[in-house]
Amino acid sequence: MSTPEKLLQMVIAVALFYGVVALILLATQRLRSRSGERVQTAAFLAPSLLLIGVGLLYPAGVTVYDSLFGGTNIFAQEFVGLDNYQRLFTDSNQLEVLRNTLFWVVLTPLLSTGIGLLYAVLVDRASFEKFAKALLFLPMAISMVGASIIWKFVYDYKSGDSTQIGLLNQFLTWLGLDTYNFLLNEPWNTFFLIVILVWIQAGFAMTLLSASIKAIPEDIVEAARLDGVSGWKMFRHITVPSIRPTLIVVLTTITIATLKVFDIVQTATGGNFGTSVLAYEFYRQSFVANNNGLAAAIAVVIFVLVMPIVIYNVRQMRKLEAR
Repeated sequence: MSTPEKLLQMVIAVALFYGVVALILLATQRLRSRSGERVQTAAFLAPSLLLIGVGLLYPAGVTVYDSLFGGTNIFAQEFVGLDNYQRLFTDSNQLEVLRNTLFWVVLTPLLSTGIGLLYAVLVDRASFEKFAKALLFLPMAISMVGASIIWKFVYDYKSGDSTQIGLLNQFLTWLGLDTYNFLLNEPWNTFFLIVILVWIQAGFAMTLLSASIKAIPEDIVEAARLDGVSGWKMFRHITVPSIRPTLIVVLTTITIATLKVFDIVQTATGGNFGTSVLAYEFYRQSFVANNNGLAAAIAVVIFVLVMPIVIYNVRQMRKLEAR
């Protein structure tokens, strides 16, 4: 599509938006009573609710419906009830996928947030603070595919006496140790893949937590110092409680991103060698194995896993706003 055509589409979309708003205002401008205000509110909410219904609720309902059917022929699906969910939680291959996903969801948020928090505290108000923060934040500017390719070179393995181009194996060679195939041997290869996402997300965690630390009122810090609080006690009793809302946001955001991780697994191992996770398995079942029922069941499970995290985050934010 050429640039003029894209511009024309943008102009049409903006014109339609303003046209809908103008029609709503013209249709409700004479309504001045309390009931009229309700009609105006409903009129403005209706397009948004319609879009939510079409773009979110309807696809969610269709996905749940599809998860109750099985077969590789999309035009001849058989009703199987909860068999897809039973397979997901009983089949050995799918259990391995769930195990790997659990490793990702537990380790990635904790390590990323922990590293980001530690880094933010250590470089806070240091003379080289900006440079140090830029170093940790740089991986955030790299796509997950790009980061995965970089780390594939870091993990690269050559058998026998071949020259090692992988950084880690070259270090092992210099130390006189045996080389190791980091991406082949399971379950450790999953942990080496997790390192890639931690490397990317630590900068995100550091940025938010550093800003939150700098927002701690100076009078609270000074009062704690006058009471003889410093070092670990200052971090535990002043810093962490003060940045707790940001910690929750960072942890939940990284957790949701981890549940959707696909790029790293696809680029680094292609889901082989026991490294598949739920998001990658959804892709494989849907587009490779043509098992749309199981793929839909996996999508539903991912949604169910994400929902409690989102609900908890919203409740915490409401509590903070109520204070």
